[in-house]
Amino acid sequence: MAGRLPVAARWAVPGLLMLTFATGLVDAFCYLGLGRVFVGNMTGNVLLLGFSVAPGTGLPVADPLVAMAAFVVGALLGGRIAGSAEAVGWRPGAVFAAEAAVFTTLAVLLATDVLGMNGPGRSVLIVALAVCLGAQTSLVRLMGSRDVTTTVITQSLAGWAANTAVGEGGRATQLRKAASVVTMLAGAAAGALLLQVTAAGVLALAATLAACAAALFLVPSAPATEQKKDATDGRPRP
Repeated sequence: MAGRLPVAARWAVPGLLMLTFATGLVDAFCYLGLGRVFVGNMTGNVLLLGFSVAPGTGLPVADPLVAMAAFVVGALLGGRIAGSAEAVGWRPGAVFAAEAAVFTTLAVLLATDVLGMNGPGRSVLIVALAVCLGAQTSLVRLMGSRDVTTTVITQSLAGWAANTAVGEGGRATQLRKAASVVTMLAGAAAGALLLQVTAAGVLALAATLAACAAALFLVPSAPATEQKKDATDGRPRP
């Protein structure tokens, strides 16, 4: 898996796919539950803003702008926390753990009616979730993961198709790219269905997945247990 992952690929890939599923859950929660706004898919927000200029669409303007601003803030925070692409170390795991904590807090506040899906509560949810996914996206980008980006599925889909067309890219790489698309789809579907039963449950499930991903990225022995092997002879590199 391309990039400077802080843990072995066998730990990183499941963790990133968990975050991808969680992103699908959260965007389903926001788009369907909070009214046509994305907190992970910024391309969607840009399109919504463009569509809103047509009379009679009834599409929101303020919410996508707020979500985009919060996402940028989260991405900036993620970049500052990471420090550099060469030294992300334990930081992704810590950020994902913090993300899980925020999701859990929001789920509890929703379940206890302290936070509502309308009014000020709605704005709090949009801002908090967008900041979390901005930080997540920033950390994953700095890790150099191109196969599973957790939020930008367009690149994964295009990369899978392009590499397949020209016969490039290993089987594992192609499977990871395809898996990210399927996982995002599954997360969005699960979020849409679960939202019919419980809004808090959607965020609780996202929190559980983020926590599991954080645990995988904080496994201390992972880098030491995976040796890099030379592609030509299979021997461990010195």
